[in-house]
Amino acid sequence: MVPSDLEIAQAAELLPIVEIAKKMGLEEEEIDLYGKYKAKIDFERFLERVKDKPNGKYIDVTAITPTPLGEGKTVTSIGLTESLAKIGKNVVLTLREPSLGPVFGIKGGAAGGGYSQVVPMEDLNLHFTGDIHAVGAANNLLAAMIDTSILLGNPLNIDPLTISWRRVVDISDRALRDIVIGLGGRENGYPRQTGYDITVASEVMAILALATSLKDLRERLGRIVVAYTYDGKPVTAEDLKAAGAMTVLLKEALKPNLIQTLEHNPCIMHAGPFANIAHGNNSIVADYVALKCGDYVVTESGFGADMGAEKMMNIKCRYSGLTPDCVVITTTIRALKMHGGAFEARPGKPLDEELVKKENMPALEEGTGNLVKQIENMKLFGVPVVVTINRRTTDTDAEIALVKKLAEQAGVVACVPIEVWAKGGEGGKEAAEAVVAACDQPKDFKYLYPDDASIKEKIEAIATKIYGADGVDYSPLAEQKIKQFTEAGYDKLPICMAKTHLSLSHDPNLKGAPKGYRLPVVDIRPSIGAGFLYPLCGAMRTMPGLPSRPAAVDVDIDENGRTMGLF
Repeated sequence: MVPSDLEIAQAAELLPIVEIAKKMGLEEEEIDLYGKYKAKIDFERFLERVKDKPNGKYIDVTAITPTPLGEGKTVTSIGLTESLAKIGKNVVLTLREPSLGPVFGIKGGAAGGGYSQVVPMEDLNLHFTGDIHAVGAANNLLAAMIDTSILLGNPLNIDPLTISWRRVVDISDRALRDIVIGLGGRENGYPRQTGYDITVASEVMAILALATSLKDLRERLGRIVVAYTYDGKPVTAEDLKAAGAMTVLLKEALKPNLIQTLEHNPCIMHAGPFANIAHGNNSIVADYVALKCGDYVVTESGFGADMGAEKMMNIKCRYSGLTPDCVVITTTIRALKMHGGAFEARPGKPLDEELVKKENMPALEEGTGNLVKQIENMKLFGVPVVVTINRRTTDTDAEIALVKKLAEQAGVVACVPIEVWAKGGEGGKEAAEAVVAACDQPKDFKYLYPDDASIKEKIEAIATKIYGADGVDYSPLAEQKIKQFTEAGYDKLPICMAKTHLSLSHDPNLKGAPKGYRLPVVDIRPSIGAGFLYPLCGAMRTMPGLPSRPAAVDVDIDENGRTMGLF
């Protein structure tokens, strides 16, 4: 019987973080300690010192379209890191920071699971080093300055009906999605309808993840568009004179956080943008540091390969100048059977374990169409692909063999089952060898679309080539926004599609590799500071709600002050 994730993490013997930093080649003045087991990295000082050192190999872990419970990308990312170390490689892991929304909601935290975890697990899943709070403070400072400017004479001529900037809080709270502010008299502000997003959906978080220096951070924050004037001109954070103070609030948050895996390998955990609204990848500066420290760097892109990995290639790689040497697509037998119609998986509801455990070869073969499409998606970028199967005890040898055969027919370097959740690094050494071999293969990296393509050409490239749609239908509002953004010069920015993560399409009920549909684009919104436009493919929630039985009900403190129930 494997203990709970929390029990495993609490029983772990951690090395002092100064030892992990020394192992990576960081010097004492290049880290700021946050207690004994966490530190921030002075990345600009470090990168200047090692600027002539070559980069290591860059590995991106992604997945098929998951069930609502996820298919273990973080477990795979951590386990692959442990396994690469087991076969003698110098490896560094980079991950996103977890939001409190999932921690206390449905999915849980972002520390991995079983014997494939990063630690200290409690710290990083709760307040960590305060980065997400700093993002919230910067976001809400800008919101307060908008409303103050309107109330006190409106010198920028802001049309209140055009304000798109919302306040944030890092707890799932559906009651805050749509609210009215400014009630109670003039001293309380100008009454208007607005709402809250969860903090990790803020454009400030996306900016933190994409900024390449403190100077770049300052410039990006200044470019944030928050509203329009009565004569249609954009109003920015720079116009409101808010960007400087926002940068000060984020100065320490821009420094990547250093922690460790259960097997004492370094993990740089930094930034946490949503993958269905924003680009869903950890920070560029974390990867810059890791690639100078490790011969191999494992990073992770959120949700399926059509989501975070596509956005890594088309957005993150554009701004970082980095390109991956290998993509790892993780999958599970249960998710493939779901895609084949063996059972339904609904957010907030447990899976039917009886159906999950039953061998169902026709459903498995049908569902593998999703895996094959995601392999095709990653090969569009000219990068070698490895598939890993997160093996459960109920998976049969016949099921594993079928997925392996179909994946290899789709052109992967290898398809390998892993057992890193139960065995740590020992459970993924074959996969680690396959990844090393893939990284040694030649790559021919290319973006899906050029910078100078039109907004519609970029959207349609993603819709048809990645999602498999027949075409795109634009609402009148989306058409208006395309015209507006093109005239403003924003058409040169990359596209960050906002859609469900539960299907390759816009419809979460369409499983497998759907065909014969058209992608609806109902609106397009600007994230000019982050540096992308995001089309909305249907209604998108930027503030989750808690389920009927949130994970928070299981969390408590025992009589010795020890956390209980955190996974």
